[in-house]
Amino acid sequence: MVTFSRTGVIIGVSAFPVVVEVDISPGLPSFQIVGLPEAAVKESRERVRSAIRNSGYPFPASRITVNLAPADLRKEGTGLDLPIAAALLCAQGLFPQEELARYCLVGELALDGMVRSVPGVLVLSAAAREWEVAGVVVPADSAGEAAMAPNSSILSLRHIHELVDMLAGRSEPSYVAQGKMPLQEHDGAGVDMADVMGQESAKRALEIAAAGGHNLLMTGPPGSGKTMLARRLPTIMPPLSFEEGLETTMIYSVAGLLSPDRPFVTSRPFCAPHHNISVAGMTGGGQPPRPGQVSLAHNGVLFLDEMPEFSRGVLEALRQPLEDGEVVISRASVTVTFPSRFCLVAARNPCPCGYHGFEDGSHYCDCSHAVLARYRSRLSGPLLDRIDLHVDVPAVRWRELDSARQGDPSLEIRRRVVEARTRQSKRFVGTPFRCNAQMGAKQVQEFCPLDHQGRRFMEQVCDRYNLSARAMVRVLKVARTIADLEGSPGITAGHLAEAVQFRVG
Repeated sequence: MVTFSRTGVIIGVSAFPVVVEVDISPGLPSFQIVGLPEAAVKESRERVRSAIRNSGYPFPASRITVNLAPADLRKEGTGLDLPIAAALLCAQGLFPQEELARYCLVGELALDGMVRSVPGVLVLSAAAREWEVAGVVVPADSAGEAAMAPNSSILSLRHIHELVDMLAGRSEPSYVAQGKMPLQEHDGAGVDMADVMGQESAKRALEIAAAGGHNLLMTGPPGSGKTMLARRLPTIMPPLSFEEGLETTMIYSVAGLLSPDRPFVTSRPFCAPHHNISVAGMTGGGQPPRPGQVSLAHNGVLFLDEMPEFSRGVLEALRQPLEDGEVVISRASVTVTFPSRFCLVAARNPCPCGYHGFEDGSHYCDCSHAVLARYRSRLSGPLLDRIDLHVDVPAVRWRELDSARQGDPSLEIRRRVVEARTRQSKRFVGTPFRCNAQMGAKQVQEFCPLDHQGRRFMEQVCDRYNLSARAMVRVLKVARTIADLEGSPGITAGHLAEAVQFRVG
């Protein structure tokens, strides 16, 4: 007798349908799983056998063959335990096949029959909308996460008993109410831009970066406040929209970083990896491939403190996500794509001792030209060319620290940023772009026209500083953001001058 259940497997941030077919035939007792199962799937034989027996159900002493279709798709993870067990119980007549076929099941089984959570439930429940199922059966600990998927019918269970009783008609299905994304509000607690004394140029650069989604590099001596500034960038960025929150939550779901009390990402991520991180840790990797820091920072901020201390390979691996907004991980068996559209904020010292160009009465740079050249060569020209805003962050004087005057709080800056983003969203209606930094060359020509004075100014700047074509395009994007912050419909020479200042210093 052949029975089947329905489930899915996660590859990258996408889910693919899988049918679990079970055949119980006469012969010596055996339990075989075919269909390209990986190690965790093969081990499910022992978990399923113990869970069924310890739950009080008979386990057939026959030849058992489990096929995971399609057979050419590799199956990873422990989420196939529940559908395999369900198909086995159905084959023994505990509930009808018609009822089992109505649902998509996912979950890991404990040896006593309890159902444990697995990563990627949100991705699976969102994809199952297209699979013509009546609902998705998930572990109770993952129900809140799965319910965030729009227009999905989610059923939760804690023990395999509940599944058998539901499919046999002895109990009603336990549907989970559709989840709602809680709104993120910055209440001023914790960090705030008003805490930063002085550094007006750096704070202006952060506001422009938040308004247009631009990348930023801060250069300054130790203790000048670069890290303090970077950690306050999320407080002035616009709140996550539901679509952005869903995208980010799916990545965290696949990475297994969600919990029952935090089923949805409600604030923009802030990722600050250590400088000894590997290329795989930064861009993603492993078997199966898992998202790296550039993907965990999607729709948020990736902060690289002491940027020159990161390995050359890690830094050069940032080129693709910075340019394309995604990272492609290729392995012999699979190729996956993770979204990685983030705002890069980097900080560095001007030299190994930290004071070149920032000397004062008590600090002097003693680095030789060779040492300076070697230090600066750690950041390649193509990588620096992809950073829109370059700003110096000098040491703060005592009179600024002792001043009673505070700058604008994060809430006030965020208000201006949201207004600028609203103008951009109206401009980009019907396009996949959300902010100015995402525009391509074609969109820059369309949305960043210059008058005669502006074109003449750009000609003089390009001749003087020998800017690359990419740098010129990025200057226009920053100028467009500055104009949006001022509510200006067009780009003026003043907007271009400020944008160039943040480009060439």
